Amino acid sequence: MAERFFECPEVAGKTIQTLRVYQNGDEGDEILIEFADGTSFSCCLEIKSALTASLFRPTAGTPEVIQSYPS
Repeated sequence: MAERFFECPEVAGKTIQTLRVYQNGDEGDEILIEFADGTSFSCCLEIKSALTASLFRPTAGTPEVIQSYPS
């Protein structure tokens, strides 16, 4: 899987005045950075659930996977 990221060149060189991390389990955690020039940067971190399933036969050692089901 290719690494996914984005860059924010507009914030390079700015002086950070405050950095706050808000923990909000319902809507995702937020990082708020306030800069000395009056601008702010906000980033929300969400964790999404995934469902996976498999039909397997228990054996000694590693179970035998008969079928894997995608989410």
